[in-house]
Amino acid sequence: MEKINALYGKLSENIHKVIVGKDETIKLLYISLLCGGHILIEDVPGTGKTMLVKSFSASLDCVCKRIQFTPDLMPSDITGINYYNMKTADFELIKGPIFANIVLADEINRATPKTQSGLLECMEERQATIDGSRYPCPDPFMIIATQNPLENMGTFPLPEAQIDRFFIKCSMSYPKFNENVDILERFNRNNPLTTLKPIATQEDVLAAMAELNDVYIHRDILKYITFIVEATRTYPSVVLGSSPRGALALMKASKCMAAIEGRNYVLPDDVKKVAVPTLAHRLMMTSSARLKLNAGEEVIKDIVEKAPVPTETVFDGVYN
Repeated sequence: MEKINALYGKLSENIHKVIVGKDETIKLLYISLLCGGHILIEDVPGTGKTMLVKSFSASLDCVCKRIQFTPDLMPSDITGINYYNMKTADFELIKGPIFANIVLADEINRATPKTQSGLLECMEERQATIDGSRYPCPDPFMIIATQNPLENMGTFPLPEAQIDRFFIKCSMSYPKFNENVDILERFNRNNPLTTLKPIATQEDVLAAMAELNDVYIHRDILKYITFIVEATRTYPSVVLGSSPRGALALMKASKCMAAIEGRNYVLPDDVKKVAVPTLAHRLMMTSSARLKLNAGEEVIKDIVEKAPVPTETVFDGVYN
């Protein structure tokens, strides 16, 4: 797993020239990129969501675009349009910012559901339909969305179907005391983002993605993943549990976590590390459970803690 491990080391080191701390969030961004997934970063304003995404994008020599979501944004502003060119007397296609390797959907919940729906086809099928014609998105392709969970005025909550299309959901959280001091020192004179240089090409990313296929995952680990996912469907405070899409996300993220650790095989600990960010946001909770902070995360943690862990010996029918 030399390519995956080496690329993560260089990427993390480069991002940390701008961002202080946030090691787990950077790792989740990298996992989403290699697994071909999309990530939703949710936190209060000023915690560095956009700065982190910009640093991540600037570290990769790929096509990166930003979409600032507002209530008047239209789906065609995302996907593109065919316009009539009077000089040539013909229609010409102007592709939207969605046709990039990394797309920052900033404050995604400020756009109307009609506009948000413009992302659905792109996120799942990696293509956009414009006037009946389909156009593939580039490879690699990743949407990084940010949103503020506190404001209600002028926002439109993401529908469950769209949230489920996000491979991972995570938060930034406030920095610790010493980290906050380091931030003030780092940005005292200038913004280090302006001098950040790319450390990897598009070919490097594709090579690392291809290497991910070589990570071995035992059938017992697959049963372990299935047990966790199915347990979300019968949990008392959960109305609707995770779908097979969530199980696939957990499997892929576990393989990538193992590769980052330098292994070509998956351990149960790899599954535990990525279970919450890949599954918690996919749960539809009861009305009483929604009142609790981080209810979905607590459900996944409880399920993982109680699930029988695969060992070197046979399960003796535990997962049959």
